[in-house]
Amino acid sequence: MSTSPAPRNTDTPLALLGGLSIREFLRDYWQQKPLLIRGAFADFEMPLEADELAGLACEDGIEARLVEENGPDKAWQVSHGPFDDATFTRLDAKADSQWSLLVQAVDHYVPDVAALFEPFTFLPRWRLDDIMISYAPTGGSVGPHLDNYDVFLLQAQGQRHWQLGGMLGEDAEIIDGIDLRILRHFEVTPGDDWVLEPGDMLYVPPRLAHHGVSQSDDCMTISVGFRAPSADEVITSYADYLGASLPESLRYRDAGMAPVADAGELDDAALERVRELLLNTLDNPAQLAQWFGRYMTQPKYLEQLATREPALKPKELVEYLEDEGVLVRTLGSRFAFRHADDGSSTLFVDGDGIPATQALAETLSSGEKLTAVLLDYTTADLDRAAVVSLLTALINRGSLILECDLQDEED
Repeated sequence: MSTSPAPRNTDTPLALLGGLSIREFLRDYWQQKPLLIRGAFADFEMPLEADELAGLACEDGIEARLVEENGPDKAWQVSHGPFDDATFTRLDAKADSQWSLLVQAVDHYVPDVAALFEPFTFLPRWRLDDIMISYAPTGGSVGPHLDNYDVFLLQAQGQRHWQLGGMLGEDAEIIDGIDLRILRHFEVTPGDDWVLEPGDMLYVPPRLAHHGVSQSDDCMTISVGFRAPSADEVITSYADYLGASLPESLRYRDAGMAPVADAGELDDAALERVRELLLNTLDNPAQLAQWFGRYMTQPKYLEQLATREPALKPKELVEYLEDEGVLVRTLGSRFAFRHADDGSSTLFVDGDGIPATQALAETLSSGEKLTAVLLDYTTADLDRAAVVSLLTALINRGSLILECDLQDEED
Protein backbone atom coordinates (compact mmCIF):
# COMPACT_ATOMS: atom_id res chain seq x y z
CA MET A 1 0.00 0.00 0.00
CA SER A 2 1.52 3.30 -1.09
CA THR A 3 1.00 6.46 0.95
CA SER A 4 3.64 8.49 -0.87
CA PRO A 5 2.76 11.99 -2.08
CA ALA A 6 1.22 12.41 -5.50
CA PRO A 7 3.83 12.81 -8.28
CA ARG A 8 4.64 16.29 -9.59
CA ASN A 9 4.31 15.09 -13.18
CA THR A 10 0.62 15.71 -13.67
CA ASP A 11 0.52 13.77 -16.96
CA THR A 12 1.65 10.43 -15.47
CA PRO A 13 -1.07 7.73 -15.39
CA LEU A 14 -1.85 6.75 -11.78
CA ALA A 15 -3.34 3.54 -10.41
CA LEU A 16 -4.88 5.73 -7.71
CA LEU A 17 -6.99 7.36 -10.45
CA GLY A 18 -7.70 4.23 -12.47
CA GLY A 19 -4.96 4.93 -15.02
CA LEU A 20 -5.90 8.55 -15.51
CA SER A 21 -3.35 11.30 -15.07
CA ILE A 22 -3.92 14.05 -12.51
CA ARG A 23 -4.59 16.48 -15.34
CA GLU A 24 -7.20 14.17 -16.93
CA PHE A 25 -8.95 13.50 -13.65
CA LEU A 26 -9.21 17.17 -12.73
CA ARG A 27 -10.35 18.12 -16.22
CA ASP A 28 -12.92 15.38 -16.77
CA TYR A 29 -14.12 14.13 -13.36
CA TRP A 30 -13.38 16.43 -10.41
CA GLN A 31 -16.68 17.96 -9.24
CA GLN A 32 -18.33 16.71 -12.43
CA LYS A 33 -18.95 12.96 -12.43
CA PRO A 34 -18.12 9.81 -10.43
CA LEU A 35 -15.24 7.44 -11.06
CA LEU A 36 -14.92 3.79 -10.05
CA ILE A 37 -11.28 2.80 -9.50
CA ARG A 38 -10.52 -0.89 -9.14
CA GLY A 39 -7.29 -1.60 -7.24
CA ALA A 40 -6.62 2.05 -6.41
CA PHE A 41 -4.57 0.86 -3.42
CA ALA A 42 -2.83 -2.43 -4.19
CA ASP A 43 -2.58 -4.92 -1.30
CA PHE A 44 -4.42 -2.53 0.99
CA GLU A 45 -4.09 -3.20 4.71
CA MET A 46 -6.51 -1.58 7.15
CA PRO A 47 -4.61 0.77 9.52
CA LEU A 48 -6.78 -0.13 12.53
CA GLU A 49 -9.12 -2.87 13.67
CA ALA A 50 -12.88 -2.62 14.11
CA ASP A 51 -12.49 -2.87 17.91
CA GLU A 52 -10.07 0.08 17.83
CA LEU A 53 -12.57 2.12 15.82
CA ALA A 54 -15.26 1.28 18.37
CA GLY A 55 -12.84 2.30 21.11
CA LEU A 56 -12.39 5.71 19.53
CA ALA A 57 -16.18 6.08 19.37
CA CYS A 58 -16.29 5.61 23.15
CA GLU A 59 -13.86 8.45 23.90
CA ASP A 60 -14.87 11.95 24.95
CA GLY A 61 -14.19 14.64 22.37
CA ILE A 62 -14.24 12.31 19.36
CA GLU A 63 -17.10 12.86 16.93
CA ALA A 64 -18.91 9.57 16.38
CA ARG A 65 -22.38 8.68 15.15
CA LEU A 66 -24.45 5.53 15.17
CA VAL A 67 -26.97 5.25 12.32
CA GLU A 68 -29.76 2.67 12.72
CA GLU A 69 -32.17 2.04 9.89
CA ASN A 70 -34.65 0.69 12.47
CA GLY A 71 -33.71 2.48 15.67
CA PRO A 72 -35.23 2.07 19.15
CA ASP A 73 -37.38 5.18 18.64
CA LYS A 74 -37.75 5.69 14.91
CA ALA A 75 -36.51 4.77 11.45
CA TRP A 76 -33.14 6.19 10.48
CA GLN A 77 -32.21 7.12 14.01
CA VAL A 78 -28.86 8.87 14.53
CA SER A 79 -27.18 8.74 17.95
CA HIS A 80 -24.06 10.67 18.91
CA GLY A 81 -21.10 9.44 20.93
CA PRO A 82 -19.34 8.91 23.16
CA PHE A 83 -20.79 5.41 23.29
CA ASP A 84 -20.21 2.63 25.82
CA ASP A 85 -20.07 -1.15 25.96
CA ALA A 86 -23.82 -1.31 26.56
CA THR A 87 -24.42 0.33 23.18
CA PHE A 88 -22.51 -2.34 21.29
CA THR A 89 -24.02 -5.12 23.40
CA ARG A 90 -27.47 -3.86 22.37
CA LEU A 91 -26.44 -3.77 18.71
CA ASP A 92 -25.12 -7.32 18.87
CA ALA A 93 -28.47 -8.48 20.24
CA LYS A 94 -30.56 -6.73 17.58
CA ALA A 95 -32.74 -8.89 15.34
CA ASP A 96 -31.46 -7.01 12.29
CA SER A 97 -27.97 -5.74 11.52
CA GLN A 98 -28.94 -2.60 9.64
CA TRP A 99 -26.70 -0.14 11.43
CA SER A 100 -23.46 1.72 10.83
CA LEU A 101 -20.87 3.31 13.08
CA LEU A 102 -19.24 6.49 11.74
CA VAL A 103 -16.14 7.95 13.36
CA GLN A 104 -15.03 11.36 12.13
CA ALA A 105 -11.45 12.68 11.78
CA VAL A 106 -9.71 9.39 12.55
CA ASP A 107 -6.62 10.93 10.92
CA HIS A 108 -6.37 13.22 13.98
CA TYR A 109 -5.73 10.23 16.25
CA VAL A 110 -4.04 7.51 14.17
CA PRO A 111 -0.83 8.44 12.27
CA ASP A 112 -1.19 5.55 9.82
CA VAL A 113 -4.63 6.88 8.87
CA ALA A 114 -3.28 10.44 8.54
CA ALA A 115 -0.68 9.08 6.09
CA LEU A 116 -3.53 8.15 3.73
CA PHE A 117 -3.86 11.84 2.87
CA GLU A 118 -0.49 11.87 1.06
CA PRO A 119 -1.63 10.16 -2.18
CA PHE A 120 -4.34 12.81 -2.50
CA THR A 121 -1.98 15.79 -2.40
CA PHE A 122 -2.43 16.32 -6.13
CA LEU A 123 -5.20 18.47 -4.66
CA PRO A 124 -4.31 21.41 -2.38
CA ARG A 125 -3.59 20.32 1.18
CA TRP A 126 -5.80 23.09 2.51
CA ARG A 127 -8.75 21.53 0.64
CA LEU A 128 -8.40 18.25 2.54
CA ASP A 129 -10.84 18.02 5.43
CA ASP A 130 -10.63 14.76 7.34
CA ILE A 131 -10.82 10.99 7.08
CA MET A 132 -13.98 9.35 8.37
CA ILE A 133 -14.12 5.58 8.85
CA SER A 134 -17.34 3.63 8.94
CA TYR A 135 -18.03 0.11 10.17
CA ALA A 136 -21.15 -1.91 9.34
CA PRO A 137 -22.24 -5.55 9.60
CA THR A 138 -23.99 -7.19 6.66
CA GLY A 139 -26.91 -5.04 5.54
CA GLY A 140 -25.71 -1.90 7.32
CA SER A 141 -25.77 1.48 5.58
CA VAL A 142 -26.51 5.15 6.16
CA GLY A 143 -29.23 5.10 3.51
CA PRO A 144 -29.28 6.69 0.07
CA HIS A 145 -27.91 10.18 0.57
CA LEU A 146 -25.94 13.07 -0.87
CA ASP A 147 -23.11 15.29 0.37
CA ASN A 148 -22.17 18.88 -0.39
CA TYR A 149 -18.49 18.02 -0.78
CA ASP A 150 -16.23 15.72 -2.77
CA VAL A 151 -15.36 12.36 -1.26
CA PHE A 152 -13.18 9.38 -2.15
CA LEU A 153 -14.71 6.18 -0.74
CA LEU A 154 -11.94 3.63 -0.21
CA GLN A 155 -13.05 0.12 0.61
CA ALA A 156 -10.77 -0.91 3.46
CA GLN A 157 -12.18 -4.23 4.66
CA GLY A 158 -14.99 -6.53 3.59
CA GLN A 159 -17.27 -5.63 0.71
CA ARG A 160 -19.74 -2.82 0.09
CA HIS A 161 -22.39 -2.60 -2.64
CA TRP A 162 -22.55 0.92 -4.08
CA GLN A 163 -25.34 2.34 -6.23
CA LEU A 164 -25.35 5.84 -7.68
CA GLY A 165 -28.24 8.11 -8.59
CA GLY A 166 -28.24 11.44 -10.38
CA MET A 167 -26.97 14.89 -9.46
CA LEU A 168 -29.58 16.55 -7.27
CA GLY A 169 -30.42 20.19 -6.63
CA GLU A 170 -31.68 22.05 -3.60
CA ASP A 171 -35.16 20.66 -4.19
CA ALA A 172 -34.08 17.10 -3.32
CA GLU A 173 -36.43 15.62 -0.72
CA ILE A 174 -34.47 14.89 2.46
CA ILE A 175 -35.73 13.05 5.55
CA ASP A 176 -36.22 15.64 8.28
CA GLY A 177 -34.93 15.52 11.83
CA ILE A 178 -31.52 13.87 11.37
CA ASP A 179 -28.08 15.26 10.60
CA LEU A 180 -27.62 13.15 7.47
CA ARG A 181 -28.95 14.04 4.03
CA ILE A 182 -30.89 10.80 3.56
CA LEU A 183 -33.10 10.90 0.50
CA ARG A 184 -36.79 10.10 0.57
CA HIS A 185 -36.56 8.85 -3.02
CA PHE A 186 -33.59 7.21 -4.72
CA GLU A 187 -33.37 6.00 -8.30
CA VAL A 188 -30.30 4.09 -9.43
CA THR A 189 -28.57 5.25 -12.59
CA PRO A 190 -28.32 2.26 -14.97
CA GLY A 191 -24.81 0.80 -14.89
CA ASP A 192 -23.73 2.66 -11.76
CA ASP A 193 -24.01 -0.40 -9.54
CA TRP A 194 -20.89 -2.17 -8.15
CA VAL A 195 -19.51 -4.21 -5.26
CA LEU A 196 -16.19 -2.83 -4.02
CA GLU A 197 -13.43 -5.03 -2.61
CA PRO A 198 -10.55 -3.93 -0.34
CA GLY A 199 -8.35 -1.48 -2.24
CA ASP A 200 -11.12 -0.41 -4.62
CA MET A 201 -12.22 3.21 -4.49
CA LEU A 202 -15.12 5.32 -5.68
CA TYR A 203 -14.92 9.07 -6.27
CA VAL A 204 -18.22 10.88 -5.69
CA PRO A 205 -18.63 14.59 -6.59
CA PRO A 206 -20.86 16.95 -4.59
CA ARG A 207 -24.64 16.50 -4.74
CA LEU A 208 -24.47 13.07 -6.39
CA ALA A 209 -26.91 10.64 -4.79
CA HIS A 210 -25.21 7.45 -3.60
CA HIS A 211 -26.08 4.43 -1.49
CA GLY A 212 -23.66 1.90 -0.01
CA VAL A 213 -24.74 -1.30 1.73
CA SER A 214 -22.39 -3.65 3.56
CA GLN A 215 -22.06 -7.12 2.01
CA SER A 216 -20.04 -8.62 4.88
CA ASP A 217 -19.87 -8.59 8.67
CA ASP A 218 -16.53 -6.78 8.70
CA CYS A 219 -17.23 -3.93 6.28
CA MET A 220 -15.05 -0.86 6.85
CA THR A 221 -14.98 2.08 4.45
CA ILE A 222 -12.59 5.02 4.55
CA SER A 223 -14.03 8.36 3.41
CA VAL A 224 -11.49 11.00 2.38
CA GLY A 225 -13.45 14.24 2.47
CA PHE A 226 -12.71 17.77 1.28
CA ARG A 227 -13.52 21.17 2.74
CA ALA A 228 -16.12 23.14 0.79
CA PRO A 229 -17.35 26.19 2.70
CA SER A 230 -20.78 27.46 1.75
CA ALA A 231 -21.32 30.91 0.31
CA ASP A 232 -23.04 31.86 3.57
CA GLU A 233 -19.98 30.77 5.60
CA VAL A 234 -17.57 32.56 3.26
CA ILE A 235 -19.47 35.84 3.23
CA THR A 236 -20.11 35.85 6.97
CA SER A 237 -16.54 34.96 7.91
CA TYR A 238 -14.93 37.42 5.49
CA ALA A 239 -17.25 40.21 6.61
CA ASP A 240 -16.37 39.53 10.26
CA TYR A 241 -12.65 39.52 9.42
CA LEU A 242 -12.84 42.81 7.53
CA GLY A 243 -15.19 44.41 10.01
CA ALA A 244 -12.70 43.95 12.83
CA SER A 245 -10.14 46.10 10.99
CA LEU A 246 -12.25 48.77 9.31
CA PRO A 247 -12.11 52.28 10.85
CA GLU A 248 -15.23 53.90 12.27
CA SER A 249 -14.71 56.81 9.88
CA LEU A 250 -15.35 54.64 6.80
CA ARG A 251 -19.07 55.22 6.27
CA TYR A 252 -21.82 55.68 3.70
CA ARG A 253 -21.39 59.08 2.06
CA ASP A 254 -23.56 61.06 -0.36
CA ALA A 255 -21.74 64.37 -0.83
CA GLY A 256 -22.91 66.16 -3.98
CA MET A 257 -26.16 64.19 -4.16
CA ALA A 258 -28.99 65.50 -6.34
CA PRO A 259 -32.27 66.63 -4.77
CA VAL A 260 -34.55 63.66 -4.01
CA ALA A 261 -38.00 63.41 -5.58
CA ASP A 262 -39.52 61.80 -2.47
CA ALA A 263 -37.93 61.77 0.99
CA GLY A 264 -39.20 58.25 1.64
CA GLU A 265 -37.71 56.64 -1.47
CA LEU A 266 -34.54 54.54 -1.65
CA ASP A 267 -33.52 55.67 -5.11
CA ASP A 268 -31.05 54.12 -7.55
CA ALA A 269 -28.36 56.67 -6.72
CA ALA A 270 -28.43 55.70 -3.02
CA LEU A 271 -28.17 52.01 -3.86
CA GLU A 272 -25.24 52.70 -6.20
CA ARG A 273 -23.42 54.59 -3.45
CA VAL A 274 -23.81 51.74 -0.95
CA ARG A 275 -22.80 49.27 -3.65
CA GLU A 276 -19.59 51.24 -4.24
CA LEU A 277 -18.91 51.24 -0.49
CA LEU A 278 -19.26 47.46 -0.41
CA LEU A 279 -17.18 46.87 -3.54
CA ASN A 280 -14.38 49.22 -2.46
CA THR A 281 -14.28 47.53 0.94
CA LEU A 282 -14.57 43.91 -0.13
CA ASP A 283 -12.56 43.93 -3.35
CA ASN A 284 -9.12 43.83 -1.73
CA PRO A 285 -7.05 40.86 -3.01
CA ALA A 286 -4.41 41.18 -0.28
CA GLN A 287 -7.02 41.20 2.48
CA LEU A 288 -8.90 38.34 0.84
CA ALA A 289 -5.76 36.19 0.75
CA GLN A 290 -4.99 36.87 4.41
CA TRP A 291 -8.54 35.97 5.44
CA PHE A 292 -8.79 32.88 3.23
CA GLY A 293 -5.50 31.45 4.49
CA ARG A 294 -6.66 31.82 8.07
CA TYR A 295 -10.13 30.49 7.32
CA MET A 296 -9.04 27.37 5.45
CA THR A 297 -6.46 26.40 8.08
CA GLN A 298 -8.76 26.68 11.06
CA PRO A 299 -8.62 23.37 12.97
CA LYS A 300 -11.65 21.13 12.71
CA TYR A 301 -11.50 20.72 16.50
CA LEU A 302 -9.77 23.66 18.18
CA GLU A 303 -9.60 21.86 21.53
CA GLN A 304 -7.14 19.36 20.04
CA LEU A 305 -4.39 21.98 20.02
CA ALA A 306 -2.65 21.25 23.31
CA THR A 307 -0.29 23.86 24.77
CA ARG A 308 3.10 22.33 25.52
CA GLU A 309 3.91 21.97 29.20
CA PRO A 310 6.51 22.98 30.15
CA ALA A 311 7.01 25.56 27.41
CA LEU A 312 10.05 24.94 25.22
CA LYS A 313 12.77 27.59 25.21
CA PRO A 314 14.39 28.74 21.94
CA LYS A 315 17.81 27.55 23.09
CA GLU A 316 16.41 24.07 23.82
CA LEU A 317 14.90 23.90 20.33
CA VAL A 318 18.20 24.77 18.66
CA GLU A 319 20.03 22.14 20.69
CA TYR A 320 17.38 19.55 19.84
CA LEU A 321 17.46 20.19 16.09
CA GLU A 322 21.25 20.40 15.93
CA ASP A 323 21.36 17.01 17.68
CA GLU A 324 19.44 15.52 14.70
CA GLY A 325 16.05 16.03 16.31
CA VAL A 326 12.93 16.08 14.13
CA LEU A 327 9.75 18.13 14.39
CA VAL A 328 6.37 16.58 13.60
CA ARG A 329 3.21 18.35 12.48
CA THR A 330 0.43 17.76 14.99
CA LEU A 331 -2.27 15.43 13.68
CA GLY A 332 -5.19 17.63 12.76
CA SER A 333 -3.12 20.82 12.39
CA ARG A 334 -3.42 22.62 9.06
CA PHE A 335 -0.63 24.48 7.26
CA ALA A 336 -0.68 26.57 4.07
CA PHE A 337 1.27 29.47 2.62
CA ARG A 338 0.88 32.50 0.38
CA HIS A 339 3.58 34.40 -1.51
CA ALA A 340 2.56 38.02 -2.18
CA ASP A 341 3.55 40.11 -5.19
CA ASP A 342 5.82 42.25 -3.00
CA GLY A 343 7.98 39.20 -2.21
CA SER A 344 6.67 38.64 1.31
CA SER A 345 5.36 35.27 2.46
CA THR A 346 2.74 34.30 5.01
CA LEU A 347 2.56 30.96 6.78
CA PHE A 348 -1.02 30.08 7.67
CA VAL A 349 -1.31 27.60 10.48
CA ASP A 350 -4.35 26.62 12.53
CA GLY A 351 -6.22 29.81 11.76
CA ASP A 352 -3.35 32.29 12.14
CA GLY A 353 -1.22 34.14 9.57
CA ILE A 354 2.47 34.49 10.42
CA PRO A 355 5.17 36.29 8.37
CA ALA A 356 7.77 33.74 7.26
CA THR A 357 10.44 33.16 4.66
CA GLN A 358 9.36 31.54 1.42
CA ALA A 359 11.35 28.34 2.03
CA LEU A 360 10.18 28.01 5.63
CA ALA A 361 6.52 28.51 4.74
CA GLU A 362 6.69 26.03 1.86
CA THR A 363 8.48 23.33 3.87
CA LEU A 364 6.17 23.54 6.89
CA SER A 365 3.15 23.35 4.56
CA SER A 366 4.48 20.28 2.74
CA GLY A 367 4.84 16.66 3.74
CA GLU A 368 8.63 16.97 4.04
CA LYS A 369 10.57 15.89 7.11
CA LEU A 370 11.23 18.82 9.45
CA THR A 371 14.87 18.92 10.56
CA ALA A 372 17.60 21.40 11.48
CA VAL A 373 17.60 22.67 7.88
CA LEU A 374 14.63 24.84 8.94
CA LEU A 375 17.05 27.01 10.93
CA ASP A 376 18.79 27.99 7.70
CA TYR A 377 15.65 29.26 6.00
CA THR A 378 16.41 32.89 6.77
CA THR A 379 16.36 36.22 4.98
CA ALA A 380 17.54 39.71 5.78
CA ASP A 381 14.12 40.43 7.26
CA LEU A 382 13.82 37.15 9.16
CA ASP A 383 17.12 36.11 10.72
CA ARG A 384 17.96 32.86 12.50
CA ALA A 385 16.75 34.12 15.87
CA ALA A 386 13.39 35.08 14.35
CA VAL A 387 13.04 31.66 12.69
CA VAL A 388 13.85 29.94 15.99
CA SER A 389 11.28 32.12 17.76
CA LEU A 390 8.62 31.28 15.16
CA LEU A 391 9.24 27.53 15.40
CA THR A 392 9.31 27.64 19.20
CA ALA A 393 5.97 29.44 19.24
CA LEU A 394 4.43 26.81 16.94
CA ILE A 395 5.67 24.06 19.25
CA ASN A 396 4.43 25.72 22.43
CA ARG A 397 0.98 26.38 20.95
CA GLY A 398 0.68 22.74 19.84
CA SER A 399 0.89 22.99 16.04
CA LEU A 400 4.28 21.24 15.98
CA ILE A 401 5.61 18.52 18.28
CA LEU A 402 9.12 17.31 19.05
CA GLU A 403 9.35 13.77 17.73
CA CYS A 404 10.87 12.65 21.04
CA ASP A 405 7.81 13.99 22.90
CA LEU A 406 5.55 12.04 20.55
CA GLN A 407 7.50 8.86 21.21
CA ASP A 408 7.24 9.43 24.98
CA GLU A 409 3.45 9.75 24.65
CA GLU A 410 3.23 6.48 22.70
CA ASP A 411 5.35 4.67 25.29
